[in-house]
Amino acid sequence: MHRRNLIRSGLAVAATTALPLGLGACASTGRQPNDPAYPISSDSAAPAYTADELVAAGSRELGIAAESMGSVIERIFADQGDRPTAYIAGEEGAGAAGIGLRYGRGALHMKDGQAPQDVFWQGISIGWDVGGNASRVFTLCYGLYAPDAIYRRYPGVEGSAYLIGGLGVNYQRADGIVLAPVRTGVGLRLGANVGTMAYSRQRNILPF
Repeated sequence: MHRRNLIRSGLAVAATTALPLGLGACASTGRQPNDPAYPISSDSAAPAYTADELVAAGSRELGIAAESMGSVIERIFADQGDRPTAYIAGEEGAGAAGIGLRYGRGALHMKDGQAPQDVFWQGISIGWDVGGNASRVFTLCYGLYAPDAIYRRYPGVEGSAYLIGGLGVNYQRADGIVLAPVRTGVGLRLGANVGTMAYSRQRNILPF
């Protein structure tokens, strides 16, 4: 009886280790950003968006002139020195009185042609920051080679000046992935803060 249980346990372990990598936490590649093998050499040849493609998509999603979007894209490209492999188009709401909260929803578009994927985000911040705003968001994603790798927490430092019809950019970084959200919206928000943003597959009420 004892021997039979040991045999069953051994078969269960063998079956688990034989599962394809694609069934892991990162369904498309089996890799996570904090995996020592991420990124791999082939990722350097991953398809990436051009500035012209992003200006067209960003101006359409944010509802602003291509000239305004072009100047923002040019600045982000100069800061990052590379081309993004994906972008997120969506909308969000945020408010702060010393402590701030932000909630959003959008779709992740990969340059390699995979179907758009739903993304939710929620974050908390603290700092000299007062006001609220509702924004449309267009986020450039650098170093993102597998769509499931987006789902994690990103620390960020944000200096923002939202006026009616205003435009702002900040950076969020984690394990080689850099997100550059471009926001335009209505409302009033002035200040600077430090906080984190968590991206998830579904809406989370708690911003942690």
